Amino acid sequence: MAVPLTVVVLAAGGGTRMRSKTMKVLHPIGGRSMIGHVLAAVRETSPQRVIAVVGHQREQVGPHIAELMPEAVLAVQQQQHGTGHAVRIALEAVDRVEGTVLVAYGDTPLLRGESLAAFAADHEAAQRAVSILSGLVPDPTGYGRVVRDAEGEVVAIVEQKDASPEQREIREINSGILALDAAFLSEAIHRLSNDNAGGEYYLTDLVGLARDAGLHVGAFRLDDVRQTEGANDRVQLAALGAELNRRILERWMREGVTVVDPATTWIDADVELARDVTVLPGTQLLGTTTVGEDAVVGPDTTLADCEIGAGARVVRAHGQLAVIGAGATVGPFAYLRPGTRLGADGKIGTFVETKNAEIGDGAKVPHLSYVGDAEIGEGTNIGAGTIVANYDGVAKHRTVVGRHARTGSNNTFVAPVTIGDGAATGGGTVVRGTVPPGALAVSAGPMRVIDRWALERRDGTAQADAARAALEAVDGEGA
Repeated sequence: MAVPLTVVVLAAGGGTRMRSKTMKVLHPIGGRSMIGHVLAAVRETSPQRVIAVVGHQREQVGPHIAELMPEAVLAVQQQQHGTGHAVRIALEAVDRVEGTVLVAYGDTPLLRGESLAAFAADHEAAQRAVSILSGLVPDPTGYGRVVRDAEGEVVAIVEQKDASPEQREIREINSGILALDAAFLSEAIHRLSNDNAGGEYYLTDLVGLARDAGLHVGAFRLDDVRQTEGANDRVQLAALGAELNRRILERWMREGVTVVDPATTWIDADVELARDVTVLPGTQLLGTTTVGEDAVVGPDTTLADCEIGAGARVVRAHGQLAVIGAGATVGPFAYLRPGTRLGADGKIGTFVETKNAEIGDGAKVPHLSYVGDAEIGEGTNIGAGTIVANYDGVAKHRTVVGRHARTGSNNTFVAPVTIGDGAATGGGTVVRGTVPPGALAVSAGPMRVIDRWALERRDGTAQADAARAALEAVDGEGA
């Protein structure tokens, strides 16, 4: 910015219409809190200072803001007496402000940093005392109206409850976001009056004070005025969430990502997708998930904070804090819990659950298995129905399976155990100790066959009847 920029973010309101124990600005949307989106936009303006005004439930809001923007100054508004009062509290929290002060709101999650920067630049170029971020809307109900004179100059902002019938017909609305000359603001903020229908100190009354002083006032019309829309209840929050998701999907599609069904696809704001990724219907990509080039995700897949390699395929799976290597395949119906790392060209198959498991390049866990607290080497194949028994009732233990091992179906690895490189286990084996490299481990005894057991022990049942008929068909033997 050409001059120092201070941004004041107002986040003290109660948000009672949310009917929630969670403060309004902390409600999540698109993978961030509402105020998290606003702070991200504010950061893009490269401000000299950010002051956040907190009040209701500040024990929730203050630490959240400090986590997202540690450099922000927190100002506490003990009682809420309007926006003018909130900005005065903000100014009192710092020694002085210079240049431009931009006032934003913590419940406008669609706000873009480029819009704020353009607004501040226009304000400074025009050398105004007060600039209003405005827009034209089909239905201005509930908004303050931007009142202009015959020459088109801004003369006032009138709140809905104070507006005359004629003023309520005005379609140009005040978004609430203002840019102000710091010197003017520092002096005029103390001259605001609460002599109005709401008994509050309106920041917008600075327009009249500036004009009375012969100072320049104007408005910057934002074509995409929906960026300034706030959420006061959960219905509005859901509508903003859908709009934010639509914008995110549109951006990724324009950057070369295929989204087959936008109506059933949800992607958070901090997700990163490479070109030629394909996202199939019913997919949610959440948190800081990244997906590499040519990967295919979905259908019916949810991934949170996962890393998906180039060319990987994840279908009907649920994953959290997992890493999937390039060319690997996952699913359908797999559950990847935190700490799962699948190597390049590896496989986690149908009805497989993994946790804190490192599965090497080309290794496979294809079917009906649980793998937890384990390391599986390159090229190894784990037989269907395998259970890694990692918990002894007191502590977790680790299982290590070497490279190019082949384990049989319906195995149980009672951790801690080690199965060496190139080793094998027989079907139904319970592994309780070390299997040396290249060895075969079996734990089941020889199979016994007890003839005529069903006839003798299950006589009178469908099982016995079927056995009797089969025996008669083979050799004519009767019951």
